[in-house]
Amino acid sequence: MLMTVLGIVIFFVGILISIAWHELGHFVTARWFGIKVPEFFVGFGRTVWSRKVGETEYGIKAIPMGGYVRMIGMIPPAKGGGNLGRSRRTGPFQGLMDDARQQSAMDVLPQDVDRQFWMRSPWKRIVVMFGGPFMNLILAIGLFAVVLMGIGVQQEGTQVRSVSACVLPASAPVDATCTPGAAPTPAAEAGFRAGDRIVALNGQSFGPNDGRALREAIRVASGPTLVTVERDGRRLDLPTTVIENQVQDFNDPKATVPAGFLGVGLLPGDYVRQDAGAVVDEMGAIISRTGRAIIELPSRVPALFGAAFMGEERDEDGPVGIVGASRLGGEILAQEAPLRAELSFFLTLLAAVNISLFLFNLLPIPPLDGGQIFPAIWESIKRHSYRLMGRPDPGPVDVAKLLPVAMVVAMIFIAWSGMLLVADLFNPIRFFG
Repeated sequence: MLMTVLGIVIFFVGILISIAWHELGHFVTARWFGIKVPEFFVGFGRTVWSRKVGETEYGIKAIPMGGYVRMIGMIPPAKGGGNLGRSRRTGPFQGLMDDARQQSAMDVLPQDVDRQFWMRSPWKRIVVMFGGPFMNLILAIGLFAVVLMGIGVQQEGTQVRSVSACVLPASAPVDATCTPGAAPTPAAEAGFRAGDRIVALNGQSFGPNDGRALREAIRVASGPTLVTVERDGRRLDLPTTVIENQVQDFNDPKATVPAGFLGVGLLPGDYVRQDAGAVVDEMGAIISRTGRAIIELPSRVPALFGAAFMGEERDEDGPVGIVGASRLGGEILAQEAPLRAELSFFLTLLAAVNISLFLFNLLPIPPLDGGQIFPAIWESIKRHSYRLMGRPDPGPVDVAKLLPVAMVVAMIFIAWSGMLLVADLFNPIRFFG
């Protein structure tokens, strides 16, 4: 229990560091371009701790569900209305937009007029807003590099861990026992023992870390098969007969396929450090998977609602929130596994969280970072187009018009986060047990 709690705390701190690292990207690039940053906070709500250094107040707030860097002048003034003027237009959301403009303008002191966010060129604003997600991407690359190039990847070994007494399909429960009259496995009949290391099958040799190749060779084998094992320093030939059985699918662990069956469980092999190319491959694969998962989020709402409020089974491949991810971190540390394995799993999970932060924040909807990047790109396109046509500069894009969208997105995000919180607390995803 203590290790579980410790793991939850450590992983939660790791997520908070990831959030602070994200905000640091916005902060540093904003300062580079002379934008004033009055606040740098991790969390929302009531301030728990803060300290002002120079012109910026740094701190932690009570609800650790994100963070923010407040830059002055995020919203440009209304056209023709001055910095504090109200728009002449009317509409159901016009008051909201005008109030937001006024609030934004009130942050600007006379000496800081030229340090506003909206006054910077579009490419600078894009750099500032992309700086946060980019920091998450950099952190994820660093974590994967530590896991793959530093710790290494555990290979599948060829040493026998256990010998099954009777033939059971892969779909049978883990604790299933042999029934009277059940056929013995080929390995049991041939005299395999725990601790044997399989070195050859029908003349094909296998090294200590060639477990995957060995399993593939067993699956395509059929009938009489000569297996060579190393036992107590001696090599023994064990004639056996490989039979067909339902075994776990390599590509889908939840599915079974008919294939050759011997009846042995294999111990894991050694950790082998990978090169930089493996980091690139892993990053590409997880970005692709995470991107698909984000696209599929709307379709997962019914299942998440059912898991949160109706007691339905939680989808192991479904989304998790900060609480759920922290619980998984606790589970990892609570396992009686080698430190190397726990650290690898722990860092991989934290890297996956940072990939999610990177991709999610790039969605072109406010109040996410992409909700500021997209208008800046559009503004740049308009300015260049107007210049080519000999027309006057159209001025900045009025991002205040996106505030109604931001409110709707914020409400959806709050509802989604609430469902995730309930599901993570009362029906959590478990990797172990």
